[in-house]
Amino acid sequence: MTPPHASPRPGFLGVWWAAIRPRTLGMAIAPVLLGNALALADGGGVDGGVLLATVACALLIQIATNLYNDAVDFERGTDRPERLGPLRVTLAGWASAAEVKRAALLCLLAALALGAWLGAVGGPLILAIGLASLLAGWAYSGGPWPISHSAFGEVFVLLFFGVLAVLGSHWLQTRMVDHLDVLAGLAVGAPAAAVLLVNNFRDLDSDLRGGRRTLAAVLGAARARVVFALLVLAPLPALVLMTATGAPGAALGLMAAPALAPLVGRFGRNGGGPALNALLVDTARAGTRGGLFAAAGIAFIALLQACR
Repeated sequence: MTPPHASPRPGFLGVWWAAIRPRTLGMAIAPVLLGNALALADGGGVDGGVLLATVACALLIQIATNLYNDAVDFERGTDRPERLGPLRVTLAGWASAAEVKRAALLCLLAALALGAWLGAVGGPLILAIGLASLLAGWAYSGGPWPISHSAFGEVFVLLFFGVLAVLGSHWLQTRMVDHLDVLAGLAVGAPAAAVLLVNNFRDLDSDLRGGRRTLAAVLGAARARVVFALLVLAPLPALVLMTATGAPGAALGLMAAPALAPLVGRFGRNGGGPALNALLVDTARAGTRGGLFAAAGIAFIALLQACR
């Protein structure tokens, strides 16, 4: 059954472009670039092949997670025709659940192949992070206790699309980790977690009917607003601390502050499904922009110092 807000079915490429949820993909790229910028700041070079493989691996895991979530939520009946969120291709009838799951599996296999090579380059730490990321990508929607049905989804995003993504990218280039990886991971991971919180808050009624006890359901509206504010503003103190403790170029990331701060008030006003959909997109964009600005600032300072 096609939801009332669905668009006519596009061509083959249009279907799969919608299925991978391109608006979420910047959140996979920003932490990798931030980790590589920190590698430059350490005085080492950046191996272009390793960088491209890391970006591709992060994107493939994100896409696989999105695809599997699309198919499995439809099969479980959690996605219903009255769903308020952006279009899901399985629910819209644009692709079968089996087709979408096959596409997710292909992405995971490609990520596994790239991850095996990165593991050979980076050693046991990267193998551990890579395997944990692949497992988490499947467990987000799959298995008997899907993460997406629990109150731990935001923690999952903060950890895997924040701290571990930055730390692993940094380690691959330098074989070093430090406190800046954690701060940088918070700077990009917290807004990504805020995106999920908005998504789950918008779907709260349908999630409860489907048996999902997400963080939004556990917190309730008032406390969810407080947690959203903490997540969406977390990059600001994290970037200030990075600037003060070894990565002065991270201050450029504070240019995202004018876009981040108003999001708190918008979530508090909660204008319903369409307003929350717009807030979700703007939160993703502002968080990604802050991470990319910080990466650019750190890399610029590092290159200036290298030229002296």
